[in-house]
Amino acid sequence: MEQFTYFWEAFQDPWAQRALIASCLVGLMCGVLGCFIVLRNMALIGDALAHAILPGVVFAFVVVGQSVLAFFTGAVLAGLVTAIAITWIQHNVRTKNDAAIGIVFTAMFSIGVMGISAISRSGSGVHLDLKDFLFGNVLGVSNEDLYLTTGITIYVLFSIIAFYRYLFVTTFQPVIAETMGISVNTVHYFLMLLLSVAVVASLQTVGVILVVAMLITPASTALLLSDRLPWVLFISGIVGLISAIIGLTLAILIGTTPGPAIAVTATLIYFLAVFFSPKKGLVINYFRKRKQQQKIQLEDTLKQAFRLSEQGELTIDNLLAKLWFGKSTLNKHLSTLRSKAYMEQNKSELILTQSGKDVANKLVRAHRLWETYLVNKIGLSEEQIHEEAERYEHLLTDELLDEVDQTLGFPTTDPHGSPIPSKKGRPLFPLIKLEVFKNAKIAQKQMSEQITVKLWELGLLPNMTFSVQKVEQDFIEIRSENKHIKIPQELARKINIETLN
Repeated sequence: MEQFTYFWEAFQDPWAQRALIASCLVGLMCGVLGCFIVLRNMALIGDALAHAILPGVVFAFVVVGQSVLAFFTGAVLAGLVTAIAITWIQHNVRTKNDAAIGIVFTAMFSIGVMGISAISRSGSGVHLDLKDFLFGNVLGVSNEDLYLTTGITIYVLFSIIAFYRYLFVTTFQPVIAETMGISVNTVHYFLMLLLSVAVVASLQTVGVILVVAMLITPASTALLLSDRLPWVLFISGIVGLISAIIGLTLAILIGTTPGPAIAVTATLIYFLAVFFSPKKGLVINYFRKRKQQQKIQLEDTLKQAFRLSEQGELTIDNLLAKLWFGKSTLNKHLSTLRSKAYMEQNKSELILTQSGKDVANKLVRAHRLWETYLVNKIGLSEEQIHEEAERYEHLLTDELLDEVDQTLGFPTTDPHGSPIPSKKGRPLFPLIKLEVFKNAKIAQKQMSEQITVKLWELGLLPNMTFSVQKVEQDFIEIRSENKHIKIPQELARKINIETLN
């Protein structure tokens, strides 16, 4: 209770209020800007710029003295020099991109550390604390620091909103951006400018080392929660804001350094997203995979039961011998199949219902169609296709299966010679499968009365003979009783016929 009282009293003081406002501004700004840094694979450049501004700060101090505006100007100039130097080396020297970044930023950072050390030993009575540059000192934020941070935050957020279209297209489609007349290099350097000023604004709050965490971690969290850039920007900004508030609060309550506490808070939120993200979370994916595995086991049970039923050997023992899981799992799936009215059980004897046969028929059709596709279109041998078909038959949608069926020309047998079941609601032999100049007759039984009516309107009656004369993209032309009739392709797929030769 005393800690909370201390916490409440602490936030009545101006220094704590300035620290909270500065932390919120930095969290929001770095969160939004960091999305483009992460999406462009520029995390290492962000780290480089964060370290490379140090000599700019030292140079500004030597020339002007203790001045917030001078520190800002020197740091931005150092950041831009670093960005230009890295880009020049990457484009003109045979050096790896990440190596170029490492070379420039370590050199710049080392120069800055040497400068601070020289000032401290100069005997001028001036002391620059390297620790404050590295890890920040948010509790020492002055009014001038707060004004500068506010101005930079507004500038960065306004720039992202104003140039959103340019940032978007150069991030995801740089080639298209060039064809649109957008200079990718100009946008890149502008982003480096925004990154430089954001690092300067974060200097007092989290320091040059931990600012990388505020740029990268909230953005990475947002990308786990959404795939749409506007939402990613919004979520990342909110995560940065929350991390700053909670981190600063914990730092005051437990008496630790605020900068690292803010960075650790952002990391904890990231790991919450890693485990519990609705689409990409490890926990959600675990249950999703488990559910998919149970679905596969259930469908394999039904498929093997269908095959054994065709052979008149459908018993629990025979079914268990065909499956890859144990008896307890099989009993659970049999119970599920009975509850769905796919199967009936009489002691050890199992009986598939018509509904169960229909579903199993679809699985067998998917398996054999995919085997046929792998042999005819991919060129695999018959020995290579079974396991592949076993894996994908559970994932193929009805639309994809219909497309595969049509691409293969509606085959009737698979590469092993086994019959491919027809799709329920599809004619046993559709008109579209009949070759040109082949003779056939209209089957007595059609899929529906609507098909029968359409045939009657075209003058085609049951048992009427005909031959295919021409196959076009949109229709099939047949000849019957010296009449030529054009039938749309879509209708030809639904007309059931019987071949004569």
